[in-house]
Amino acid sequence: MEQKRILITGGAGFLGSHLCDFFIKEGFHVIAMDNLVTGDMKNIEHLLPNKNFEFYFHDVTKFIRVAGELDYILHFASPASPIDYLKIPIQTLKVGALGTHNCLGLAKEKKARILVASTSEVYGDPLVHPQTEDYWGNVNPVGPRGVYDEAKRYMEAITMAYHTFHGVETRIIRIFNTYGPRMRLNDGRALPAFIGQALRGESLTVFGDGNQTRSFCYVDDLVEGIYRLLMSNYVSPVNIGNPDEISLKDFAEEVLKLTGSKVSIDYKPLPVDDPKQRKPDISKARTILQWEPKINRSEGLKKTLEYFQTLPKEELYKLPKEF
Repeated sequence: MEQKRILITGGAGFLGSHLCDFFIKEGFHVIAMDNLVTGDMKNIEHLLPNKNFEFYFHDVTKFIRVAGELDYILHFASPASPIDYLKIPIQTLKVGALGTHNCLGLAKEKKARILVASTSEVYGDPLVHPQTEDYWGNVNPVGPRGVYDEAKRYMEAITMAYHTFHGVETRIIRIFNTYGPRMRLNDGRALPAFIGQALRGESLTVFGDGNQTRSFCYVDDLVEGIYRLLMSNYVSPVNIGNPDEISLKDFAEEVLKLTGSKVSIDYKPLPVDDPKQRKPDISKARTILQWEPKINRSEGLKKTLEYFQTLPKEELYKLPKEF
């Protein structure tokens, strides 16, 4: 049986590196591509000696050239946390627009199937709860989060256009909050922020009154959902996430209990356009992909904390990345 070849953009990032691990284990030849703006080589250094793994240092907003045949493309290159995309708004828009265009062009040239990583942020601050794939969203295109939200909405639009006009085999995943090992402690998202603050003995920062909700999916479950969608025949967007919803206030309490930290919770003003509710309706994933999350939050949090506890102490105090 001929070995399948897959390109994973954003391959040195949190999700991308887990996808590299998964497809190597599945017997694929994996080509990871990353410009390391938010990715980190330490996430994939264990794969570098593997003959079935290649790394290309490249910015996908520039023309993409990959030698040889290509069966699949996973487009996961993009800043994905507020602290990143608020600092590099133009790059965020470009990777969603130009980067997706280049990946789709490569898929067309190679006759490869492409899956693009969209996000629950296409729903904005939703007026429908839980969020179903046929909800069009409530997004402020000129607000501070618009650079990320609209980049992903454009990504979906051009992906579907390449499917309908050029006949490219496309898949669209809408990813809800995901966590696990290799997240950056200082990327601004609630889970790594809470764990980092608890491990440093700092007060946990909750924005607003803490009643806004999130639904956290462990990375291994997400990767399984991505694989099933990639191998399916379904071309419309599919939500992949964990529908177990929790308020950020209660989530902060869970982290304190898990870490044994006795620090307080510090409430600060809610950022502009921060969504008040986030919970996926995963009916399509259950029906079409026979997928649902298996790892509950207590188990996933324990694994994630164990990873963060293995990091060198200087990582705990590392400042957010400067661009």
